[in-house]
Amino acid sequence: MQFTDILGQEHLKNHLTQSVDNGRIPHAQLFVGPEGSGTLPMAVAYAQYILCSNVNGENNLGNEACNLKFKNFSHPDLHFAFPVTTSDKAKSHPVSSHYLEEWRQLLKEQPYGNLFDWYKLLGVDNKQGQIGVDEAQDIVKALALKAYEGGYKVMLIWMAEKMNTAAANKLLKLIEEPPNKTVFILIAEDEEQIINTIRSRCQVLHFPPLAEDVIKEALIKQYSLEVSVATKIAHQANGNYNKACDLVYQDSEDLQFETWFIFWIRSAFKAKGNKAAIHDLISWSEDISKTGRETQKQFLNFCLDFFRQALLLNYNATDLVFLEPKTEKFKLENFAPFVHGNNIMEISDELQNAIYHIERNGNSKIILTDLSIKLTRLLHKKAN
Repeated sequence: MQFTDILGQEHLKNHLTQSVDNGRIPHAQLFVGPEGSGTLPMAVAYAQYILCSNVNGENNLGNEACNLKFKNFSHPDLHFAFPVTTSDKAKSHPVSSHYLEEWRQLLKEQPYGNLFDWYKLLGVDNKQGQIGVDEAQDIVKALALKAYEGGYKVMLIWMAEKMNTAAANKLLKLIEEPPNKTVFILIAEDEEQIINTIRSRCQVLHFPPLAEDVIKEALIKQYSLEVSVATKIAHQANGNYNKACDLVYQDSEDLQFETWFIFWIRSAFKAKGNKAAIHDLISWSEDISKTGRETQKQFLNFCLDFFRQALLLNYNATDLVFLEPKTEKFKLENFAPFVHGNNIMEISDELQNAIYHIERNGNSKIILTDLSIKLTRLLHKKAN
């Protein structure tokens, strides 16, 4: 993967390539950035720069045979670990090595993809994956072997926050004192979910969201869009290139989420003293609870963003409002006055609590019904 193919993040590219050129490669690094900011493609390009002895800040001047292996992400000294779960392919003790074919497909087709895209590709979006102790054992075994080409070995762990405590404890010593010429690159969206003992052993690099202009130029180049269309999508993407690509294809899960959200909000408004609307809310909770847990979590995060956007519009911060609802007869400016300083913190807390309990395998139907009833009270709360 070429550094020129990675969008923006020039200061990080320079920092990483210069550290290799100067022979100062940290043994453990943590790349932290929001979805669609390019942490994964950057980690792969950085691994290629190390393993193929590339120079001058690009992956085309080093070992040619080595660079060719990276076209298929099949270099023997590059190891991957990522969240997995049971499926038809691995009915018990699933580990990353069972899913390398699908993983390489994701890297080729959606290097900016998120966890939801990964589970959809595996056909397991009704389950929650993790990096478990079986994976940790595989990592220990893989790194105990000598490097195939006699140089560095790189272990790239994607979505490291999905590592459970048993796996983290097993890898602790290895990350602290890895074998000679072994590099760990951990990638995460939320570093707070990674246990402190792992985090403290890594050099942390923070990736900012992508600039609108960077996304706009990439969309024009990749999809031959008109400037006005690319500008609009770049604004709606809010620094997330993965979301921008979804919006181009009009297959973003956000379109479905918006339909669910607006039905939910309308029912919650009507529910005060209206028995039929309460039934609608319960039916809604049942329908959403039938989807996978990852879908439910993704949807609730979408709701958080929707409420934040309404709040910004209510307080006239229009430059920060990127959301444009597609649903007929629903206008964000009409909804915005109902989201204000007197209820936004409680709404946010309730949504985050629901995400927390769903993640921990609580009963989705009960959690969502409870959330819906609380929302009816909060939306009718008057602003101070």
